[in-house]
Amino acid sequence: MSTSTHESSVTAAPSSLAGAASLPRRVLAQARFETMTMIRNGEQLLLLLILPVMALVALTVTDLLDGYRVGDASRVDVAVPGILVLCVISSAFSGQGIQTGFDRRYGVLRYLSTTPLGRAGLIAGKLLAILAVLAVQYAVIAAVAVPLGWRPSWEAVLGSVPLLILVALAFTGLGMLIAGTLRAEATLAVLNVVWVALAAAGGVLFPVSVLPGWLSWLVAWLPSSAAGEALRECFLMGSVSPVPLLVLAAWAVLSWAATVAWFKWV
Repeated sequence: MSTSTHESSVTAAPSSLAGAASLPRRVLAQARFETMTMIRNGEQLLLLLILPVMALVALTVTDLLDGYRVGDASRVDVAVPGILVLCVISSAFSGQGIQTGFDRRYGVLRYLSTTPLGRAGLIAGKLLAILAVLAVQYAVIAAVAVPLGWRPSWEAVLGSVPLLILVALAFTGLGMLIAGTLRAEATLAVLNVVWVALAAAGGVLFPVSVLPGWLSWLVAWLPSSAAGEALRECFLMGSVSPVPLLVLAAWAVLSWAATVAWFKWV
């Protein structure tokens, strides 16, 4: 190799590194890709938007929630908090959990984890994608709820944002844990069953008081029940008691700690 060739190769390396995207830009690009993948998938769109909207309308036009109205709260006032929690669970489980399970099966995770994005960047991109989709879900639910009579205070709307982020952290950790430890087919089955169970009897749409005594006590410690309780308190009472926040925080920490310890990339 000549001296000029050697010098050109040495100077080319720094210039190529200088032109490489920074880690935050890589994470944002991955988040954009993950977001568009979820939104463009017809099956996921059904779970992310269509079913929550249908559930909101059904709970508003029927008397299922009449026994849980507080003060002058309307049916839609009681329904919206639970629907927002359902949106988070749909995004974390069906939107990312199942997709991650099949990405792992086909070797996509192993490939992406060796790129400059890295494992931490990949997980961060997935979490940001869930938050982006949640913002879309919030806007759609609000657009449907307002004509139905939903009139929340701005304080409640602003207060619900950090609550929903905490809920997203907890359920994304659970979704990633299941996707990273079970086979793709098992992940699909488990997450769908859990989604249905939590929506029906997990304290999401209805308070746990509707359940028998011992079951009510047990379900109250689930992240779904804590999330539903926290959002209902935020919108209907204007403040949130510390117990559901502590339950959500504990689930978030434990689920992510377990994911870091046991997640399998292949």
